[in-house]
Amino acid sequence: MDIDHDKLLALLDARMRRGAAPETPAARIEHVPGVVRQSGPESVWNGVLWSDLDAGAADGVIAEQVRHYTELGQDFEWTLYAHDRPADLGARLVAAGFTPDEPETLMVAEVAGLVRRTAGTGTPGIELREVTDEAGVARVVAVHEQAFGTDGTRLGRRILAQLAQCPDTFKVHLAVAHEDGREIPVSAARMELHPGTGFVGLWGGGTVAGWRGRGVYRSLVAHRARIAADLGYEYLRVDASGQSRPILERLGFAVLSTMTPYQYDLARAQR
Repeated sequence: MDIDHDKLLALLDARMRRGAAPETPAARIEHVPGVVRQSGPESVWNGVLWSDLDAGAADGVIAEQVRHYTELGQDFEWTLYAHDRPADLGARLVAAGFTPDEPETLMVAEVAGLVRRTAGTGTPGIELREVTDEAGVARVVAVHEQAFGTDGTRLGRRILAQLAQCPDTFKVHLAVAHEDGREIPVSAARMELHPGTGFVGLWGGGTVAGWRGRGVYRSLVAHRARIAADLGYEYLRVDASGQSRPILERLGFAVLSTMTPYQYDLARAQR
């Protein structure tokens, strides 16, 4: 994709981070000195979406976010991008009690071009279904737990809340294999549509170990790109793991930055 990386990164920062809309009606976006954050009950993602701090103010702002979410009784995440200031913000977060997850790569693709490149993409024996009910979400959670090896209980609650509250802008898809008369859920992925921004976020994309390397993840990306195109969106964004980054690069996604989620666990902090 022939893009102006700096221009597109600035556009994403402006529309998706500084100008973020609440995830659901139960969430609220708050613009406080130095940061933009989302707050709400456990059914929504709690955390700092954007920050721009100088070295002198950073520690005080970090302490204020810890106080805010502690009063809410919520664990939260500070999503730190490589271009965020100050340069040592990650070290400051660790000193304040945060734990970093594995870094991810911020990648973006132009929707129309991706649809052209993936025309006809599919995986034999795999059916892609939209998930709309509790039984489907349970299957998505089971795939997540197999693919990532982490508990999906909280994720399941968040998915159910978003499907109930935002059915027009939040979509979940399940890839089901048909083998020997059986249906086997093998991959799942989510997408969030952000009206007025031009961006669609692709999330999840976990495939169980025995089905990797067969093009299932690629099929889910292509399927969601077609939906985005039909709805008039311009860009797809992904926070890619090391496993998905090579696939996305082959599909034409461009690297804009890297990001690291820093987690603040209240129970751990209070021990």
